[in-house]
Amino acid sequence: MRLSLTRLKLGPADLDDVTAFLADVEHSGSAGTMHKLPRPGRRPDRLFFVGVGPGDEGGWRAAGAKLAKSASKEPTLTILLPDDVTPAAVRGLGEGLWLASYRFRLGADEPPALRRVVLASSAGAVASSADLAGGLALAKVVAESTILARDLTNMPSDEKTPAWFAKRVEKAAAGIPGVTTTVRDPKTLAEQGFNAILAVGGGSTRGPRLVEMSWRPRGARRHVVLVGKGITFDTGGVCIKPLSGMKLMRKDMAGAAAVIGATLAAAALRLPLRITALAPLAENALGADSFRPGDVIRHYGGTTSEIHNTDAEGRLVLGDAMAYAVRRLRPDAIIDLATLTGAQGVALGKRTAALYSYNDTLAKSLAEAAEVAGESMWRMPLHDDYVEALDSDVADLVNSTDVGAGSVMAALYLREFTGGLREQWAHLDMSSSAWADSADGELTKGATGWGVRTLVRWLEATT
Repeated sequence: MRLSLTRLKLGPADLDDVTAFLADVEHSGSAGTMHKLPRPGRRPDRLFFVGVGPGDEGGWRAAGAKLAKSASKEPTLTILLPDDVTPAAVRGLGEGLWLASYRFRLGADEPPALRRVVLASSAGAVASSADLAGGLALAKVVAESTILARDLTNMPSDEKTPAWFAKRVEKAAAGIPGVTTTVRDPKTLAEQGFNAILAVGGGSTRGPRLVEMSWRPRGARRHVVLVGKGITFDTGGVCIKPLSGMKLMRKDMAGAAAVIGATLAAAALRLPLRITALAPLAENALGADSFRPGDVIRHYGGTTSEIHNTDAEGRLVLGDAMAYAVRRLRPDAIIDLATLTGAQGVALGKRTAALYSYNDTLAKSLAEAAEVAGESMWRMPLHDDYVEALDSDVADLVNSTDVGAGSVMAALYLREFTGGLREQWAHLDMSSSAWADSADGELTKGATGWGVRTLVRWLEATT
């Protein structure tokens, strides 16, 4: 779908129709509410009236999503903007239009009917066309990166191997100035000591990978590392999942998709911030070489984990990647995203991710970015009196416990890999938020691309 800007004014007869219709239907103006006025024999032959609520970016995003769905069978849609429209409003509108129009199909598929949307402002608009175009350009970059994350997550796992994911990322990064990508294969992972990634991927014939993507602009003074869980399919391993828990496990790499998408967006926007995205990729399968309960794994950097549950594998691969980030990359902050626990959804439902951090400023800035971006998170506690449950008789840590508070315990496990950056680390458990069971606003059924929009907003503010 192509979006463009133009100038347009309604004629007196059109304005009379609008005034009379709105008075008759008592349009509330709430964000995303819609009324339609058919006008047989007139041009245009129908008018849509959509509310933007208080007129903030979220209201405009809801309006864009509603318009995209309501006009999905129209070849062209023209949207008349108010005189006081802002670039932020256009950004929200554009995100809603693009994201709500998304669909994922394998094989041949008819193109969507709605191919062109024109955003029209009157000649007396406060914001200049250049400013509005800037807001639309921001929306396009973020929407495209979110769509990439959705595509990666939606892809069935018979094709989505760690190697496939890595090649898809390399293809997406190709041609973007300043972006470099390194892919570590099983041999390199073994040579460099990424033993947890190797252990989790050991039961599959489709070996693991570690993708490292870097955006390093000249003059950047801050360095942020984004780490995303990349389990391309999760059977649970030896501690195998039931069917009900396994059928959507193609989404278990949504964290990796999000950090890749956010980094590519940051590079496209030329943000003056060094960013490294780490995506540890493995298929947690059941085979002769699967890791077992009771095994002890030595992570990158030397920390050891006793395996109590092979279905608690995401934290293992994240531990390797985070330890590498602390020891070799030495960033100013580490943010990890992971579809880590079912407990997150039990606590917070389908739309809200769990946020963990010891840093009040960092936690607040992430939550604010999520709110503006139209995503949701809630800060959860990191209780020190739970930590002793992670003690092992034969290793530094156990990877799973029976004490409950599953999302909290997973976060406490990950903190052991943050080294001296514990106060500059945040963990986002977004297991339920990564998938939508039905269309809702700018979300379509399936992968949501959760985290891309929040991370981009946060990175914009961080610069």
